[in-house]
Amino acid sequence: MLSDDDALVVGRIVSVHGVRGWVKVHSNTEPLENIFEYQPWHLRDGDGWEKVTLASGRRQGKGLVARIEGCDDRNEALERYVGRDIAVPRQALPEPGPGEYYWRQLIGLRVLLEDGRELGRVRRMLETGANDVLVIQGEAGSLDRRERLVPWLPDQVVTAVDLEGGILTVDWDPDF
Repeated sequence: MLSDDDALVVGRIVSVHGVRGWVKVHSNTEPLENIFEYQPWHLRDGDGWEKVTLASGRRQGKGLVARIEGCDDRNEALERYVGRDIAVPRQALPEPGPGEYYWRQLIGLRVLLEDGRELGRVRRMLETGANDVLVIQGEAGSLDRRERLVPWLPDQVVTAVDLEGGILTVDWDPDF
């Protein structure tokens, strides 16, 4: 059984599609269809994770639809699967290449300016049209307790990432 510590949420079943047990899927992967590559899926149940096998999945308009093996009925899909998170074991994802990071690796890192002053910690990431954005929350020991939005621009704004040391260094004006 998949543990919460090992579970990496890659999407969510958001509604039913049609009458034959298909469901609409929200994917957190890039590109969206990559969610179908990670098998088997584990769906969040009240007490843990239920392992399921994907029978079929495809793009449908701007979204994704899938059918879980053994489910051929709309009502069953609605009752059993809608509203559940989709997870895979963390080790199912490939190791990132040099200079590449999963968002989950960046969240929680301390953020330092080039001169060593601390801005806070990465609380989450935002996807925008131009580039991804670090949401940094100041805390005790930081310059202040402000929330800052800093663009994820390696070699321009983000000058160093030390995952082992838990530090991300940025070249950023703290008054901005």
